This record gives sequence, C-alpha cells and structure tokens, in this order.
Amino acid sequence: MGGGTLRVLIQTIFAIAILSLLSIAAVLFYGKGVPQDYDEARKSADQGDASAQYNLGWLYANGQGVPQDHVEAVKWYRLAAEQGLASAQTNLGVMYLEGQGVPQDYEEALKWYRLAAEQGAVAAQKNLGFLYAEGRVVTQDYEETVKWYRLAAKQGDLNAKNSLGAMYAEGQGVPQDYVQAHKWFNLAAASGSAGSVSNRDRAATKMTAAQIAEAQKLAREWKPD
Repeated sequence: MGGGTLRVLIQTIFAIAILSLLSIAAVLFYGKGVPQDYDEARKSADQGDASAQYNLGWLYANGQGVPQDHVEAVKWYRLAAEQGLASAQTNLGVMYLEGQGVPQDYEEALKWYRLAAEQGAVAAQKNLGFLYAEGRVVTQDYEETVKWYRLAAKQGDLNAKNSLGAMYAEGQGVPQDYVQAHKWFNLAAASGSAGSVSNRDRAATKMTAAQIAEAQKLAREWKPD
C-alpha cells in the first residue's frame, strides 16, 4: 500500500474519530442506574450525587425534559467531574473543545480528557490519542497517539482498533508492522467495522501467506483487558 493511500486512510479514520468525539455528550455516557427524570435527578444532584449531577448535565446538554442550556450542562458536568467522575470529565472536555457553554479552550479540554483517560475512560483515551495525532493543543506525538489508542483498543473500542491498525500500517509511533496492522484491522472488522475489512485487505497485499496466518492467529488469541 502506497504512503499516499495510507495517509488518506488515516485522515479518514481521524475524521471518523472527531465525529465520534462530537457525539459523546449526546450518546456515549448517558448514565445508567440513576434517575433520569429531571426532578429526581435535580434532587439527587443538589445533594451532591456525582452520577445525578452528570445526568442533569446530560439533560441540559441535550434538551431532554428541560430547555437545552449548555451553560447549565457545563455547570453540572463540572460538579461531577470535580468529584472524579470520568464520564463527566470526558463530556466537560467535549464542551471545552467545542466551546459549548464555555469559551473554547483546548488546554481545558486536554486537562479533562487526560483525567478521564487516566481513569480508563475509553472515549477519553481515544480522543486524547486523536489530539496527539492531529497536534491539537499538544505537540504532534505519534508515540502518545499509539499509547492512548492502544489503551482504548485493549478495552475493545472499535475505532481505536482501526486507528491503531493504521498507525502500524503507516509506521507512525511504532515500527511499520503489517502483521500487527492486519491483526488490529481484523479485530475491528470482527467488531462490525465495514471499513476495517478493506483496510485489512489492503494490508494483506503487502504480506506473505505466513505473515497473514500469523496475524490471523494473533487476532484469534487476542482478548480485551
């Protein structure tokens, strides 16, 4: 696979990643096991319950049961984030990245993503990897990109698997390794990523039959953390 084709591939993957980032506040971290009705959420949130504060922020961010109000969303996300709730930290990072309810501030976005990522929040790990890959806020650093994509991929994230495969295929942040690229593309494909099938097949054109067999074996043996 030529470098130009791979660069287009990676740009496409990163575009998908940023779309995923923009949707986090809407879908990814909606609280479970906590009252989702506004009155119940507000009562618990006022009592300092971090999950309820997070849920209340989500309701305001998405206009569910209340008029949409990003300033109020940030207020409640922050209260939960300051208590260490990773989902709230991630969503607060999104708000800062997009300038929703607060002035756009990449440094604050990075701060909250890192806090959540260090707690193991998959979306924050993936988004932090994207920021390093794009050189947003931080100096572009493909080794850091690979680090955070790998952590998210090890937890089973589909997009992180695909992105990690691309890093191996391109040799960015890691030595170029089509066996590893094929493995990660294959794992992403098995998780339902149609695009990863074509990525895997492109990598296979650069591999011997023995390398493909090795990559397939590694994929079969892989288990999420």
